[in-house]
Amino acid sequence: MTDGQDALERIAAALGRLAPPPPAAVDWTGAPAFTWGASGARSVAALDGVGLDTLRGIDAQKAAVLSNVQRHAAGAAAHDMLLWGARGMGKSALIRASVAAVQMEAPQALALVQVMPGGLSDVSDLLAILNAIPRRFILFLDDLGFAADARADMLALRSLLDGGVAPRPANVRIAVTSNHRSIVMRGAEEAEAMHERDARDDTQALADRFGLKLGFHPCDRETFLAILRAYTDPLGLEFDEEEALAWTIARGSRSGRSAVQFATELAGRAGTSL
Repeated sequence: MTDGQDALERIAAALGRLAPPPPAAVDWTGAPAFTWGASGARSVAALDGVGLDTLRGIDAQKAAVLSNVQRHAAGAAAHDMLLWGARGMGKSALIRASVAAVQMEAPQALALVQVMPGGLSDVSDLLAILNAIPRRFILFLDDLGFAADARADMLALRSLLDGGVAPRPANVRIAVTSNHRSIVMRGAEEAEAMHERDARDDTQALADRFGLKLGFHPCDRETFLAILRAYTDPLGLEFDEEEALAWTIARGSRSGRSAVQFATELAGRAGTSL
């Protein structure tokens, strides 16, 4: 062996020691939730979120989503879900809370798989994996919105909802949240009239593919205060209503999210945590 070859082998061995170990294989039956992105799948040890009882002001939406998730977990016919509307009104929290509620009764029946940015391009690989797993799954796309150059992602999602040559596995349903009812493309209003119409037609066609579509709207004063009390009452925290409402004005949003933020402020002042 020449000195040059020996040096190259030593360098290769050193680089091999520096390289991270290959990721462990994902056990699709061993966790309550997973993520799927450009780097593949990762398991999530605990499903983060609040309980269903804490979510206030969205009773009809809670009943519809929970019923649909329960059906899917039980192996019955269930819808793909589009939760649209006002920011911070519990769309994402409701998906997580509904899955967690079902898992309390049957931990192995259902899991949540959040598709991360960049994960739609190879979601067919994910479906092939899940098809072979004896478990039900909900694919979760959170805060969906399409930029003007993301037509490929929109078409990929439409194909996922409709099914292609290879049908979508029966054990998979889709849940999408969006601030737009029809998942309207941001910036479409700046396009030429014909292109704008085409873009809106595309996004409306996408929205029409969901069997369950639920709207979320900004809450009124009393609903906001009821949401806030759902977080403060269990901790024995008191608050001034006018200060709470001023908090929402300063943040431009009277919503569940601003209620959580104000409750966090109160808990911090009291030296406790939510």
